[in-house]
Amino acid sequence: MIQPADLPRYPYVVVELAESEADEAGALLFDLGAVGVEQRDAKTLVRPPGDKVILAAAFPGEHEARCALGSLPSEWFPRIDYVVGDGWRDEWKRHFEPFLLCEGVVVRPPWRAYSPVADERVITLEPGRAFGTGLHETTRLVAEALAARRPGVCGSQVLDVGCGSGILALAAVALGAAAVRAIDVDPEAVAVTRDNAEHNGVTGRVRADSTPVDALRERYAIVLANIEATTLMAIAAPLASRLTTRGTLVLSGILGPDVAQTQWESVRRAYADLHVEQITQKGEWIAAVLRS
Repeated sequence: MIQPADLPRYPYVVVELAESEADEAGALLFDLGAVGVEQRDAKTLVRPPGDKVILAAAFPGEHEARCALGSLPSEWFPRIDYVVGDGWRDEWKRHFEPFLLCEGVVVRPPWRAYSPVADERVITLEPGRAFGTGLHETTRLVAEALAARRPGVCGSQVLDVGCGSGILALAAVALGAAAVRAIDVDPEAVAVTRDNAEHNGVTGRVRADSTPVDALRERYAIVLANIEATTLMAIAAPLASRLTTRGTLVLSGILGPDVAQTQWESVRRAYADLHVEQITQKGEWIAAVLRS
């Protein structure tokens, strides 16, 4: 029998503050390495006292959470809490239904049937424990940028940096890419991407591994990076160097100026040598399409 002490624990940083400070605090938590931030207020089942809001920020591990804790204002009453056990991580599956990821591409989980219409391509996706169901705004922004450039995607070589579940690699193939190199620092993400490529019958067109972007030598017509902004800035030089002449770079995971006023400006400076072709936004997030 598994005892509570044997179950995995996942850290998250909790802050309590005025609602007017929530956007600023959320942006700071992402800058400090959070992979997700949940807001709890009077409209949620877990409610803070009085007129306060609570932000609960998930971090990859204990070390990252404790480092972030030391950078937060004491008046926000920052603390670390834990979610114990894995069951909660699979609960969302009950609500994961087929959906349109971008024009011409539908995503379905293995446990739901879907009959495509017209020229739709269907991706069967099992996210596992990797990031990327396709429901998040950052993922959809990249997929929509690809769909809008479908003629350029057809027959191209694509690099997907931070591939997560492999959903963007699979979307690129569905839109006609000749081949996709998918890389991620998380071995579990690499394994999930490989599994999803196999389930979709495209193992010959999707190569997934954990090679660092600065160790790659090939160049690609299209490079995708749906990663949080601080990482995008840290890998700007090697990422841009993977583009062919007049190649397309799609960046996502950037908070919009109404949430984090200077985040896009900082990312833009890191990619100053590239031309900005388009900026799109969904909710709090923006994606940028750049050209070499």
